[in-house]
Amino acid sequence: MHENRETSETPAAQVGSRSAGEGPGRTVRMHVCEESHSGVVPMNHSNKDTRLSAESGEGRPLIKENARQPNTYPTQSGKGVSQGLAGVRKAAKENKEMKFTALLHHLTIELLRESFYSLKRKAAPGIDGVTWQEYEPGLEDRLVDLHSRVHRGAYRATPSRRVYIEKADGRQRPLGVAAMEDKIVQHAVVTILNQIYEEDFLGFSYGFRPGRSQHQALDALSYALLKKKVNYVLDADIRGFFDNLDKSWMIKFVEHRVADPRILRLIRKWLNAGVMEEGKWSDTQTGSPQGSVISPLLANIYLHYAFDLWVDVWRKKWAQGDMVVVRYADDIILGFQHQTEADRFLENFRERLGMFGLELHPDKTRRIEFGRFAEQNRKRRGEGKPETFDFLGFTHICGKNGLGRFLVRRTTVRKRMRAKLREVKQQLRKRMHDPVPQTGGWLKSVVQGYFNYYAVPGNLTSLGVFRDRVIALWWRTTRRRSQKGRISWTRTLALAQRWLPQPRALHPFPDARFAATHPR
Repeated sequence: MHENRETSETPAAQVGSRSAGEGPGRTVRMHVCEESHSGVVPMNHSNKDTRLSAESGEGRPLIKENARQPNTYPTQSGKGVSQGLAGVRKAAKENKEMKFTALLHHLTIELLRESFYSLKRKAAPGIDGVTWQEYEPGLEDRLVDLHSRVHRGAYRATPSRRVYIEKADGRQRPLGVAAMEDKIVQHAVVTILNQIYEEDFLGFSYGFRPGRSQHQALDALSYALLKKKVNYVLDADIRGFFDNLDKSWMIKFVEHRVADPRILRLIRKWLNAGVMEEGKWSDTQTGSPQGSVISPLLANIYLHYAFDLWVDVWRKKWAQGDMVVVRYADDIILGFQHQTEADRFLENFRERLGMFGLELHPDKTRRIEFGRFAEQNRKRRGEGKPETFDFLGFTHICGKNGLGRFLVRRTTVRKRMRAKLREVKQQLRKRMHDPVPQTGGWLKSVVQGYFNYYAVPGNLTSLGVFRDRVIALWWRTTRRRSQKGRISWTRTLALAQRWLPQPRALHPFPDARFAATHPR
């Protein structure tokens, strides 16, 4: 069950289907995409080439016209792609069964340069200790050497540096920080593979994809809950997904579309590089280091075959009522019209994940009554208000508008707000003796950044609470600067009025934005 089946359902049922103009094209028989001066042409003779080893393949000289590839139309993210990559995407769209046997030649020096400048300037270094600023001097010579090593098979993946960040609930999340050259090569490979998989991934998959965002996933969910007959919500949490995905299955899934042994060899290198923690190397029998550049794409590929294609067939074959799906990476929300179907799906879902070495978290996975009739049904049974669920930083609540009609209220998850306030408090202590205008400018950027994400309609009260608590933290910090001339609360409010933005909705209502992006 690996084919990508198109659906004729409405946007709400599909919850974020392909954009207009991406209909099925004609099928072509082509196994290798090589670029020429006239565009993309099939190269059937490459399939009969007996030199299949990764070492001999990576040792082939680079074709002259592949060294620099002219740019053509932009991708969904607005960045241009080469004509060769445009040909890959066109072929992937026209033939869903094609396996690409020659992809590494698209990894050019120009693509490596673009990948380097796409990386975060302030990202933490890996075990090589090299930062972005330190790698930039002499960049062209470095990239020429890196390009040569990748193509002749001399490139070696470096173990990731293990770091831990505090989660909103106080637990520690392990991350793997890759070395600089690993980041560059991974980013380039992701750019190449995205041309294939963006034509394969289904509409309800939103996580870490070009041109897609968390707010699009939130809009799709709210629109579906409002427009479809949803009475039950399944909040599914996969236990330790990034740490437990099976490497052998990962390679098998990639091989459905990628048959270039050199690309597969690179992916194996990154999966088997291991991690360094406190100077000790440890092998990772399962999983992909969360935090690496390529791990989001690999996660999407894994769940595309392990979950997306399966749930799409399940919905069409077994669901008698309405069913909606929204997935952002490993965060999955499903809506059902009937309780029996929700319970049946949950049982089948556990079995499905078990086939691929995954399991649902027993404490975080739950089925709740949620929807336009949830409140009156629970009231009739003498039960309390409908339960809520969290998704992408927002608590979703059954509510009503001014006309008494059902709507989905969204407020900031409390533990997310508390975690952000703790971070602000720690930073204010470090900045205690900075000039007030300097601290005010910094707080302005912090509060505005927070509002940019959480300022959705209906969440202004929560935003006001966050702003008030930031003001209180600022006041307490400034009062501790000295015993004399302590700043008054009135003076602090005046400073806040000058520096901190006021809460206001920065996002449209979900149904308006979703309808605009899905006009059909």
